Amino acid sequence: MINILRIELPTIYPLTNREISGLSHAEQVRLLTEAGASLIQIREKDLSAGEFLAEAFPAVRAAHEKGARVIINDRIDIAMMTQADGVHLGQGDLPPLSARRILGENAIIGISTHNIEQVRIAAEQPIDYIAFGPIFETVTKADREPVTGLEILSEIRKLIPHIPIIAIGGISAQNIKSVLNAGADSAAVINAVLSPKNGIIAAYQELLQHTKNE
Repeated sequence: MINILRIELPTIYPLTNREISGLSHAEQVRLLTEAGASLIQIREKDLSAGEFLAEAFPAVRAAHEKGARVIINDRIDIAMMTQADGVHLGQGDLPPLSARRILGENAIIGISTHNIEQVRIAAEQPIDYIAFGPIFETVTKADREPVTGLEILSEIRKLIPHIPIIAIGGISAQNIKSVLNAGADSAAVINAVLSPKNGIIAAYQELLQHTKNE
């Protein structure tokens, strides 16, 4: 096993999305940090590399000004150029070992997994957290994987008791507590904080409140 950095994850791990929010990544980051977010993923699937880089620079700067950490989705090169805190990798991206060699031992590296076998493989890699899901039905991803559910999440928790787990997929104020009770350390959210009419700050704080309710 490769020595890796373990991090303490916040309960809520928001991801940015320009289409859903109607805002730039930087503006989303400003609102999320004002609401209390301390770890944010910049997720961009539509822009060219140059356009994404131009969006990422002010977003990373906005996060760091508030003492928050920011993760870049997929793009190791953009994470490195913007001095982001790390990268989140998909199953089709460069392997974590390559990302670790490029970004260094202090970078936060996470990876998406969708079944138990992928989790087993990821657990042997130099990663800081494993994202698992989709736990529930989600409309955010067009090419989404089959729903895994809470029971499989609980199995994953037993399989990797010492690796931080981020649950993802269809998580809302109504079900976030069940996700945490099933063993997730953190819940990744997009729609739950970016789409409500009452705004990002209020939505984030309402979601956080639901994590504390019994």
